[in-house]
Amino acid sequence: MSTLSTLSVIFDLDGTLVDSEPNYYEASRQTLAEHGVPDFTWAEHESYVGISTWETVTLWRERYGLRASPDELFDATNRRYLELARTGTRAYPEMRKFVELLAAEGVPLAVASGSCAEAIDAILAGTGLNAFLYTVVSADEVSHGKPAPDVFLEAARRLGTDPADCVVLEDAAPGAAAAHAAGMRCIAIPYVAAQADAPEFARAELLLRGGQAEFTAQSAYAWLTDSATSA
Repeated sequence: MSTLSTLSVIFDLDGTLVDSEPNYYEASRQTLAEHGVPDFTWAEHESYVGISTWETVTLWRERYGLRASPDELFDATNRRYLELARTGTRAYPEMRKFVELLAAEGVPLAVASGSCAEAIDAILAGTGLNAFLYTVVSADEVSHGKPAPDVFLEAARRLGTDPADCVVLEDAAPGAAAAHAAGMRCIAIPYVAAQADAPEFARAELLLRGGQAEFTAQSAYAWLTDSATSA
């Protein structure tokens, strides 16, 4: 029997399992340019990492004084993002190995993301991760997005697992806060290096300050095994 038999693992998607932020940036840049905001930079985009597209477009309207409705901005951004996501999303190699390793051990797995269901499905299918990740919760299926714990709690419910027996992998501060609020342990892998000192990450049980460059499937598996045996 696996030493991880008491644990379930919940993955954030964007920036954690896959490097989708370049696609989000390009979709955002095109939408904002269409609405009179030229030269949207990557540095500006980084401030929106970890929050849902709906929350992002709402903040755009306030920040840039956009007249377009949130629905219009969301639909335009999401349409562009889906076009990019279907053909150009890369799964992080060590994350793929980690998913495959856990699946082989029979560990219950889920994805809980701030993206919409259509985007999640497109990415999981395009990367082949849908062969291992069957339980998926999107932002549009819960009342509140991250940093609220709703998506993680719903994932645990669908897995039939107590939140205290779940470990979350997250790249963004709002997600780490959501994991903590859900009563789950967190492996934090900051996508934006400058945010590694965020207080939300300080609460994580394991913080990999170097982000994906520091993450390996074997070391994460060893940490989970130690967590399971010491719990």
